[in-house]
Amino acid sequence: MTASQDLLATLADIDPASELAQARATRDAATRHAQGSYEVLFSQQHDDFPLAERVALAAQVAEWHGAERLRAHYAAHPAFQPLDDAPRHQQGLAFARRLSVEPVAAAPQHIEALREAGWSARGVVTLAQLVGFISFQSRLLAGLQLLQGEEANCPAQAAVAGRWHTAERTASGQRALTAFTQAELGWEPWLPAKPLAEFDADEQALLARFGHSDSDYFRLLARNQPLLEQRTLTDKGIFYTAGGLPRAERELAATVASKINGCIYCASVHARKASQLAKDNDAVQKLLNVAPGAVLSHGQSPRWAAEIDLAASLSVTPPAASLTQLQALREHGLDTLAQLDLIQSTAFFAWANRLMLTLGEPFLPSDAQG
Repeated sequence: MTASQDLLATLADIDPASELAQARATRDAATRHAQGSYEVLFSQQHDDFPLAERVALAAQVAEWHGAERLRAHYAAHPAFQPLDDAPRHQQGLAFARRLSVEPVAAAPQHIEALREAGWSARGVVTLAQLVGFISFQSRLLAGLQLLQGEEANCPAQAAVAGRWHTAERTASGQRALTAFTQAELGWEPWLPAKPLAEFDADEQALLARFGHSDSDYFRLLARNQPLLEQRTLTDKGIFYTAGGLPRAERELAATVASKINGCIYCASVHARKASQLAKDNDAVQKLLNVAPGAVLSHGQSPRWAAEIDLAASLSVTPPAASLTQLQALREHGLDTLAQLDLIQSTAFFAWANRLMLTLGEPFLPSDAQG
């Protein structure tokens, strides 16, 4: 990948000869497919979500996340046009703001409002993906700037556990979750997943390759399959690669982001993986048990506490991670590649949480109910 094809390297002004550039080259799949996600989002010619709307919304989302360089990049796009007062644009903005600032506040009626304003099912999915992607992109850029010794000028934010859903039933009447857990959960969409029979042979093959043919979540995201493919490959490039940060600690970062955003489903999956890989169920459960408004790293080992503190601060909106936190990671033995892994794992869940929280909700399967 050349520098001109790597937007984040350009915006972060990464020296191609630096240790950071080498670490990103080591994580080639994550680097390429993060760029690939950007290229798909801003090259598609979809009448139900035109490019002018995409770049205008991207610039606004970047601003909410405190990413000035990213905002300026999208505002300078040749297709950029300010959004007007049309119901479609105003509903799109309201949805984007909720996803950006407080995704746990999303509810089925917000998707209904988009549909009534003229958004197609594919358009709604792509809008959620766009907001999630810019949330990821802005945090990854903030992390890359930190790794270059540059601290963001965002206002200080308390990086504490966020609130989460407290309703005892889902929209469809299934038993909902009101506390974080390591149990295996179900997830139901608020917008219908695309039936498998409506995918052509190549599209079905792609879903099968990733092992997600039976997943409502993935068949929902597959309403924009090229974007889903790049996102999935980005995920694999961040979490399933050798060396650097131990896998358990990447899963820890995903769990921390999910606690900040109030995403019980994502936390259940990744806390369970962290617990299994680290062989420390008690430490992971202690993290899950932190109440809203409390500090997430309390009572953890020094290394995990340092990782949790940075991941939590990177996950708030706008991100508030600091050079002091990065230095603490170095003191606990994390080199540049391991620091990059922690930042990318955290940033990715700014994307994943926002999809899970705003397109559907978790439920407790009947066979798990006591």
